[in-house]
Amino acid sequence: MTAVTTSGPQSTVSGTAVSMTTAEATVEALIAHGLDTIYALPGVHNDALFDALFKAADRIRTVHTRHEQGAAYMALGAALATGRTQAYSVVPGPGLLNSSAALLTAYGTNAPVLALIGHIPQAAIGRMLGHLHEIRDQAGIIERLVDYYARIHTPAQAPGLVAAAIASMGSGRPGPAALECAIDVWGMRAPVTKASMIAPPAPREPAPIDEDAIRAAAKRLGGAARPLIVVGGGAQDAAAEVTELSRLLQAPVLAFRRGRGVLDARDPLSVTLPLGHEEWAKADAVLGIGTHLHIPFNQWGVDDDLALIRLDADPEEPARFQPPAVALVGDARPILRRLIDLIPPHNQARPSRHADMAARQAAFRQQLTRLGPLLGFLDVIRAALPEDGILVEEVTQMGFAARVAYPVYRPRTYISPGHQDNLGWGFATALGVQDARRDVPVLSISGDGGFMFTAAELATAIRHRIPLTTVIFADGAFGNVRRNQEERYGNRLIASDLANPDFVRFGESFGAAAERARTPPELAAALTRAFKRRDGPTLIEVPVGPLPSPWEFIRLPRVRGRSRP
Repeated sequence: MTAVTTSGPQSTVSGTAVSMTTAEATVEALIAHGLDTIYALPGVHNDALFDALFKAADRIRTVHTRHEQGAAYMALGAALATGRTQAYSVVPGPGLLNSSAALLTAYGTNAPVLALIGHIPQAAIGRMLGHLHEIRDQAGIIERLVDYYARIHTPAQAPGLVAAAIASMGSGRPGPAALECAIDVWGMRAPVTKASMIAPPAPREPAPIDEDAIRAAAKRLGGAARPLIVVGGGAQDAAAEVTELSRLLQAPVLAFRRGRGVLDARDPLSVTLPLGHEEWAKADAVLGIGTHLHIPFNQWGVDDDLALIRLDADPEEPARFQPPAVALVGDARPILRRLIDLIPPHNQARPSRHADMAARQAAFRQQLTRLGPLLGFLDVIRAALPEDGILVEEVTQMGFAARVAYPVYRPRTYISPGHQDNLGWGFATALGVQDARRDVPVLSISGDGGFMFTAAELATAIRHRIPLTTVIFADGAFGNVRRNQEERYGNRLIASDLANPDFVRFGESFGAAAERARTPPELAAALTRAFKRRDGPTLIEVPVGPLPSPWEFIRLPRVRGRSRP
């Protein structure tokens, strides 16, 4: 094994290059590309990397977690909250596998997360000699979770591969990337050209706009009597354009999980699933922006009377379910801006739908009262969080209800796991959100089941003074599982009950502020106190019994086309 050197970068005689370890070259490249934080868990395979991070501590922070999944989830949360590349690092084998759920969710949510994964000695890779943390075909596992993968073999390669990885996340469909580096390569020293060390990513070339396709879309949308816009995570950075297009067409904008906040919920044309379901049944043209359209396609149906126009950065996405009438491929903002310019000559006169939609919104709000305490708690959460405050939901009854009942006013202020919907993601992800957005309050809502997946990261919040507020709705069960067993399996309950700690004492044992709230007014008061604290985390336990089911507002019947076979 090559010895790991501990001396810092040294100028060569020529002055055209710098003698650096691979780890030092990698860290310098991260800094050059604007990264100021790395979420990480140390280990022997990455010792040289952490030594390089120590030497650069005045320019890049290292936030160390208590579990590898915590490091990856924090990077994911920071990426979703900012839209910028975030990095994490873990050891190979079990470290990689422990972080894999978060990496999978980064892929599913198109989040720019860069994973730096250690490896066994370079000459031993693939030989199965029994090295510490050895795993068969680690690269094959990683490649199935990311959009870009490479292995660093020398110090000189590191800056270019970092640049390539970051560039991959800024072109086409965003998504995670990963770089592997062997234990003996991290500490390898060689000259690295200064230009390559500080070179920024190659300028992103905008995708050429297909004028014929945009003109066809403009004619379809302008001529539609009842157009509908559906937005997903790919529309988060095009809120202004979506808002303008909605007003131009008098088209409602439907968002479920990751599209929330693209159109301000106070706009009568902003709808969640139930009203969106009604609009889907009557629409003659639908524009899907940065969304899989999974629920409308698979639950609500399509027919020949519905013209589908798909806009996505991924060229494979528009035809995923069936060929659309028009496919628009590229960045949402410039394409929507061009579409807005081209629609007016084709746009038929439509009366304002604001009064009608406002009345329907009020009627829908009355229906939501069937959610009882779920709605009561969500109302006080919305009142307590400022407009730019961020809610991170979890796979729990309160999270499911939030997807249809919680008003979202701005982009990137509602963080959801998207179609992965992985239980236990919420708390650690919210820590990353709050760490990256210390300028606004962040609230994590979890069930007692989901919170315990990463509860140990409360120590990370204390260590790094992350002022996250977490509300745990504790019903002593995996609530959704229990309801399914009660309603669909004859009340045969198995493996759904939970043994919980006293969450207030649990939080206090870490040094966090902690309290218990039993009613919406008590929660409102507790949140007011929590958001005033900016020097560490707050944990609020809300004991609840069985809660009303939100699923009547989510699982909605088919309205178009043939019934499923």
